[in-house]
Amino acid sequence: MSNTTTPQPETMPTSPYGTLPPASPPAQRKPVSLPRLADMHARGEKISMLTAYDATFAAMADAAGIDCLLVGDSLGMVCQGLASTVGVTLDTMRYHTDSVSRGLRRVQGTAWLIADLPFGSYQESREQALRSATVLMQAGAHMVKLEGGGWTTETVRFLVERGIPVCAHLGLTPQTVHALGGYRVQGKGDAGALLKQQAHALQDAGATMLVLEMVPAALAAELTTELKHCATIGIGAGKGTAGQVLVLHDMLGINLGRMPKFVRNFMADASSIGEALAAYVRAVKDGSFPDDQLHAW
Repeated sequence: MSNTTTPQPETMPTSPYGTLPPASPPAQRKPVSLPRLADMHARGEKISMLTAYDATFAAMADAAGIDCLLVGDSLGMVCQGLASTVGVTLDTMRYHTDSVSRGLRRVQGTAWLIADLPFGSYQESREQALRSATVLMQAGAHMVKLEGGGWTTETVRFLVERGIPVCAHLGLTPQTVHALGGYRVQGKGDAGALLKQQAHALQDAGATMLVLEMVPAALAAELTTELKHCATIGIGAGKGTAGQVLVLHDMLGINLGRMPKFVRNFMADASSIGEALAAYVRAVKDGSFPDDQLHAW
Protein backbone atom coordinates (compact mmCIF):
# COMPACT_ATOMS: atom_id res chain seq x y z
CA MET A 1 0.00 0.00 0.00
CA SER A 2 1.50 3.29 -1.07
CA ASN A 3 1.69 6.36 1.20
CA THR A 4 1.78 8.74 -1.76
CA THR A 5 -1.14 11.03 -2.33
CA THR A 6 -2.35 12.63 -5.51
CA PRO A 7 -1.01 16.19 -5.67
CA GLN A 8 -3.73 18.81 -5.51
CA PRO A 9 -3.78 21.69 -8.00
CA GLU A 10 -2.44 24.92 -6.62
CA THR A 11 -4.98 27.62 -6.00
CA MET A 12 -4.39 31.32 -6.01
CA PRO A 13 -4.51 32.87 -2.54
CA THR A 14 -7.61 34.91 -1.99
CA SER A 15 -7.69 38.31 -0.39
CA PRO A 16 -10.08 38.95 2.49
CA TYR A 17 -10.82 42.31 0.87
CA GLY A 18 -11.91 41.02 -2.52
CA THR A 19 -10.24 41.20 -5.90
CA LEU A 20 -10.22 43.65 -8.73
CA PRO A 21 -12.18 42.89 -11.91
CA PRO A 22 -10.40 41.94 -15.14
CA ALA A 23 -9.35 44.50 -17.69
CA SER A 24 -11.16 45.11 -20.95
CA PRO A 25 -10.53 42.26 -23.48
CA PRO A 26 -7.26 43.06 -25.30
CA ALA A 27 -8.72 42.05 -28.67
CA GLN A 28 -11.43 44.67 -28.35
CA ARG A 29 -9.54 47.45 -26.65
CA LYS A 30 -6.20 49.02 -27.53
CA PRO A 31 -4.65 51.48 -25.06
CA VAL A 32 -6.18 54.92 -25.36
CA SER A 33 -3.55 57.44 -26.40
CA LEU A 34 -3.45 61.09 -27.41
CA PRO A 35 -3.35 60.22 -31.15
CA ARG A 36 -6.25 57.81 -30.69
CA LEU A 37 -8.33 60.47 -28.92
CA ALA A 38 -7.55 62.89 -31.76
CA ASP A 39 -8.68 60.25 -34.26
CA MET A 40 -11.92 59.67 -32.35
CA HIS A 41 -12.53 63.41 -32.35
CA ALA A 42 -11.86 63.69 -36.08
CA ARG A 43 -14.17 60.76 -36.88
CA GLY A 44 -16.95 62.06 -34.65
CA GLU A 45 -16.84 59.14 -32.21
CA LYS A 46 -18.03 60.36 -28.81
CA ILE A 47 -15.43 60.26 -26.02
CA SER A 48 -16.61 58.77 -22.71
CA MET A 49 -15.11 60.02 -19.45
CA LEU A 50 -15.82 59.43 -15.77
CA THR A 51 -14.11 60.48 -12.57
CA ALA A 52 -12.27 57.86 -10.53
CA TYR A 53 -10.62 58.16 -7.14
CA ASP A 54 -9.49 54.63 -6.24
CA ALA A 55 -8.03 51.46 -7.75
CA THR A 56 -11.15 49.27 -7.76
CA PHE A 57 -13.54 51.72 -9.39
CA ALA A 58 -10.85 52.64 -11.91
CA ALA A 59 -10.50 48.99 -12.90
CA MET A 60 -14.28 48.54 -13.11
CA ALA A 61 -14.69 51.61 -15.32
CA ASP A 62 -11.89 50.42 -17.58
CA ALA A 63 -13.51 46.99 -17.90
CA ALA A 64 -16.75 48.74 -18.91
CA GLY A 65 -14.92 50.40 -21.81
CA ILE A 66 -14.54 53.97 -20.55
CA ASP A 67 -12.17 55.99 -22.72
CA CYS A 68 -10.86 58.46 -20.13
CA LEU A 69 -10.67 58.50 -16.35
CA LEU A 70 -10.40 61.83 -14.56
CA VAL A 71 -8.95 61.96 -11.07
CA GLY A 72 -10.97 65.05 -10.31
CA ASP A 73 -10.53 67.42 -7.43
CA SER A 74 -14.24 66.72 -6.93
CA LEU A 75 -12.82 64.11 -4.57
CA GLY A 76 -12.80 66.95 -2.06
CA MET A 77 -16.58 66.67 -1.80
CA VAL A 78 -17.03 63.01 -2.75
CA CYS A 79 -14.26 61.46 -0.65
CA GLN A 80 -13.31 64.10 1.91
CA GLY A 81 -16.64 65.72 2.67
CA LEU A 82 -15.44 69.25 1.89
CA ALA A 83 -17.83 72.03 0.88
CA SER A 84 -15.90 72.73 -2.34
CA THR A 85 -12.78 71.71 -4.26
CA VAL A 86 -10.74 74.61 -2.87
CA GLY A 87 -9.39 72.63 0.09
CA VAL A 88 -7.91 69.81 -2.00
CA THR A 89 -4.11 69.69 -1.88
CA LEU A 90 -1.56 68.57 -4.44
CA ASP A 91 -0.45 65.77 -2.13
CA THR A 92 -4.04 64.49 -1.95
CA MET A 93 -4.27 64.58 -5.75
CA ARG A 94 -0.98 62.70 -6.01
CA TYR A 95 -2.25 60.01 -3.63
CA HIS A 96 -5.49 59.41 -5.55
CA THR A 97 -3.78 59.59 -8.95
CA ASP A 98 -1.32 56.96 -7.78
CA SER A 99 -4.18 54.78 -6.50
CA VAL A 100 -6.10 54.98 -9.77
CA SER A 101 -2.96 54.37 -11.82
CA ARG A 102 -2.10 51.27 -9.77
CA GLY A 103 -5.61 49.95 -10.25
CA LEU A 104 -5.28 50.30 -14.02
CA ARG A 105 -1.84 48.70 -14.06
CA ARG A 106 -3.01 45.77 -11.95
CA VAL A 107 -5.66 44.82 -14.51
CA GLN A 108 -3.65 45.93 -17.54
CA GLY A 109 -6.14 48.72 -18.06
CA THR A 110 -6.25 50.81 -21.20
CA ALA A 111 -8.04 54.06 -20.24
CA TRP A 112 -6.41 57.49 -20.68
CA LEU A 113 -5.74 58.96 -17.22
CA ILE A 114 -6.21 62.68 -16.51
CA ALA A 115 -5.53 64.37 -13.16
CA ASP A 116 -6.70 67.76 -11.91
CA LEU A 117 -4.20 70.39 -10.85
CA PRO A 118 -5.79 71.54 -7.58
CA PHE A 119 -6.43 75.09 -6.43
CA GLY A 120 -3.21 76.91 -5.56
CA SER A 121 -0.93 74.47 -7.40
CA TYR A 122 -0.60 76.40 -10.68
CA GLN A 123 -1.83 79.97 -10.17
CA GLU A 124 1.46 81.36 -8.87
CA SER A 125 3.56 80.85 -12.00
CA ARG A 126 4.17 78.66 -15.02
CA GLU A 127 7.10 77.10 -13.17
CA GLN A 128 4.86 76.21 -10.23
CA ALA A 129 2.41 74.62 -12.67
CA LEU A 130 5.24 72.56 -14.18
CA ARG A 131 6.37 71.32 -10.76
CA SER A 132 2.81 70.39 -9.82
CA ALA A 133 2.12 68.70 -13.15
CA THR A 134 5.33 66.72 -12.77
CA VAL A 135 4.10 65.34 -9.43
CA LEU A 136 0.87 64.09 -11.01
CA MET A 137 2.55 62.73 -14.15
CA GLN A 138 5.05 60.81 -12.01
CA ALA A 139 2.08 59.39 -10.07
CA GLY A 140 0.73 57.92 -13.32
CA ALA A 141 -1.33 60.62 -15.04
CA HIS A 142 -1.16 60.86 -18.83
CA MET A 143 -2.56 64.41 -18.88
CA VAL A 144 -3.27 67.22 -16.43
CA LYS A 145 -6.32 69.46 -16.28
CA LEU A 146 -6.46 73.08 -15.17
CA GLU A 147 -9.32 75.55 -14.91
CA GLY A 148 -9.94 78.95 -16.43
CA GLY A 149 -9.09 81.02 -19.48
CA GLY A 150 -7.13 84.17 -20.17
CA TRP A 151 -4.04 84.03 -17.99
CA THR A 152 -3.98 80.20 -18.13
CA THR A 153 -3.23 80.28 -21.87
CA GLU A 154 0.49 80.83 -21.42
CA THR A 155 0.60 78.23 -18.65
CA VAL A 156 -0.94 75.69 -21.03
CA ARG A 157 1.60 76.60 -23.72
CA PHE A 158 4.47 76.30 -21.22
CA LEU A 159 3.37 72.80 -20.14
CA VAL A 160 2.63 71.50 -23.65
CA GLU A 161 6.01 72.68 -24.92
CA ARG A 162 7.56 70.56 -22.19
CA GLY A 163 5.73 67.40 -23.19
CA ILE A 164 2.80 67.52 -20.78
CA PRO A 165 -0.63 67.03 -22.42
CA VAL A 166 -3.21 69.49 -21.09
CA CYS A 167 -6.98 69.44 -20.76
CA ALA A 168 -8.47 72.90 -20.22
CA HIS A 169 -11.72 73.71 -18.40
CA LEU A 170 -14.12 76.60 -19.07
CA GLY A 171 -17.63 77.56 -18.03
CA LEU A 172 -18.38 76.78 -14.42
CA THR A 173 -14.94 76.38 -12.85
CA PRO A 174 -15.48 74.93 -9.35
CA GLN A 175 -12.16 76.19 -7.96
CA THR A 176 -13.38 79.78 -8.46
CA VAL A 177 -17.02 79.16 -7.57
CA HIS A 178 -16.95 81.93 -4.95
CA ALA A 179 -15.83 84.48 -7.55
CA LEU A 180 -18.55 83.26 -9.92
CA GLY A 181 -21.25 83.75 -7.31
CA GLY A 182 -22.18 80.09 -6.97
CA TYR A 183 -22.92 77.08 -9.12
CA ARG A 184 -24.64 78.73 -12.05
CA VAL A 185 -24.65 78.52 -15.83
CA GLN A 186 -21.78 80.40 -17.52
CA GLY A 187 -21.47 81.86 -21.01
CA LYS A 188 -24.97 83.26 -21.40
CA GLY A 189 -25.53 86.19 -23.73
CA ASP A 190 -22.53 88.47 -24.26
CA ALA A 191 -20.40 86.33 -21.93
CA GLY A 192 -20.45 83.64 -24.59
CA ALA A 193 -18.17 85.64 -26.88
CA LEU A 194 -15.47 85.82 -24.22
CA LEU A 195 -15.76 82.10 -23.49
CA LYS A 196 -15.35 81.32 -27.20
CA GLN A 197 -12.33 83.59 -27.43
CA GLN A 198 -10.72 81.88 -24.45
CA ALA A 199 -11.45 78.42 -25.87
CA HIS A 200 -9.76 79.22 -29.17
CA ALA A 201 -6.75 80.69 -27.35
CA LEU A 202 -6.42 77.53 -25.24
CA GLN A 203 -6.55 75.37 -28.37
CA ASP A 204 -3.90 77.54 -30.02
CA ALA A 205 -1.73 77.15 -26.92
CA GLY A 206 -1.85 73.37 -27.32
CA ALA A 207 -4.73 72.13 -25.16
CA THR A 208 -6.10 68.99 -26.82
CA MET A 209 -9.16 68.57 -24.61
CA LEU A 210 -11.54 71.12 -23.11
CA VAL A 211 -14.13 70.46 -20.43
CA LEU A 212 -17.17 72.71 -20.83
CA GLU A 213 -19.17 72.76 -17.62
CA MET A 214 -22.67 74.23 -17.33
CA VAL A 215 -22.60 76.31 -20.50
CA PRO A 216 -25.56 76.71 -22.90
CA ALA A 217 -25.91 73.72 -25.23
CA ALA A 218 -25.96 75.90 -28.34
CA LEU A 219 -22.69 77.59 -27.39
CA ALA A 220 -21.02 74.25 -26.62
CA ALA A 221 -22.13 72.85 -29.98
CA GLU A 222 -20.74 75.88 -31.82
CA LEU A 223 -17.39 75.55 -30.09
CA THR A 224 -17.25 71.84 -30.80
CA THR A 225 -17.60 72.56 -34.51
CA GLU A 226 -15.04 75.36 -34.46
CA LEU A 227 -12.33 73.64 -32.41
CA LYS A 228 -10.71 71.23 -34.85
CA HIS A 229 -7.79 70.15 -32.66
CA CYS A 230 -9.31 70.30 -29.18
CA ALA A 231 -12.05 67.84 -28.19
CA THR A 232 -14.80 69.37 -26.06
CA ILE A 233 -16.01 67.27 -23.12
CA GLY A 234 -19.36 68.38 -21.79
CA ILE A 235 -20.85 68.25 -18.32
CA GLY A 236 -24.13 70.09 -18.35
CA ALA A 237 -23.27 71.44 -21.82
CA GLY A 238 -25.64 69.45 -24.02
CA LYS A 239 -25.15 66.59 -26.44
CA GLY A 240 -23.31 68.60 -29.10
CA THR A 241 -19.88 68.20 -27.48
CA ALA A 242 -17.25 65.71 -28.59
CA GLY A 243 -17.64 63.73 -25.37
CA GLN A 244 -19.18 63.64 -21.92
CA VAL A 245 -17.95 63.42 -18.34
CA LEU A 246 -19.79 62.83 -15.07
CA VAL A 247 -18.75 62.34 -11.47
CA LEU A 248 -18.79 58.57 -10.92
CA HIS A 249 -20.83 58.72 -7.73
CA ASP A 250 -23.42 61.01 -9.34
CA MET A 251 -24.13 58.64 -12.23
CA LEU A 252 -24.42 55.76 -9.74
CA GLY A 253 -27.04 57.69 -7.79
CA ILE A 254 -25.06 57.92 -4.55
CA ASN A 255 -24.60 61.68 -4.38
CA LEU A 256 -24.81 62.90 -0.76
CA GLY A 257 -26.30 66.22 -1.81
CA ARG A 258 -28.77 67.45 -4.41
CA MET A 259 -28.34 65.71 -7.76
CA PRO A 260 -27.37 68.22 -10.48
CA LYS A 261 -29.74 68.70 -13.40
CA PHE A 262 -27.19 67.37 -15.89
CA VAL A 263 -26.86 63.97 -14.18
CA ARG A 264 -28.63 60.74 -15.11
CA ASN A 265 -28.74 57.93 -12.55
CA PHE A 266 -27.55 54.91 -14.55
CA MET A 267 -27.99 52.57 -11.57
CA ALA A 268 -31.76 53.04 -11.72
CA ASP A 269 -32.07 50.55 -14.61
CA ALA A 270 -29.02 48.40 -13.87
CA SER A 271 -28.57 45.26 -11.79
CA SER A 272 -24.92 45.97 -10.97
CA ILE A 273 -22.36 48.75 -10.94
CA GLY A 274 -20.55 47.18 -13.88
CA GLU A 275 -23.77 47.15 -15.87
CA ALA A 276 -24.43 50.81 -15.01
CA LEU A 277 -20.93 51.81 -16.11
CA ALA A 278 -21.31 49.96 -19.40
CA ALA A 279 -24.73 51.58 -19.95
CA TYR A 280 -23.16 55.01 -19.46
CA VAL A 281 -20.48 54.28 -22.06
CA ARG A 282 -23.10 53.06 -24.55
CA ALA A 283 -25.34 56.09 -23.94
CA VAL A 284 -22.47 58.52 -24.53
CA LYS A 285 -21.33 56.67 -27.63
CA ASP A 286 -24.78 56.46 -29.23
CA GLY A 287 -25.73 60.02 -28.27
CA SER A 288 -28.72 59.10 -26.11
CA PHE A 289 -27.07 60.82 -23.14
CA PRO A 290 -27.37 63.64 -22.46
CA ASP A 291 -30.88 64.65 -23.46
CA ASP A 292 -30.84 68.39 -24.07
CA GLN A 293 -34.43 68.66 -22.87
CA LEU A 294 -33.51 67.20 -19.49
CA HIS A 295 -29.80 67.72 -18.87
CA ALA A 296 -28.83 71.02 -20.51
CA TRP A 297 -29.57 74.74 -20.67
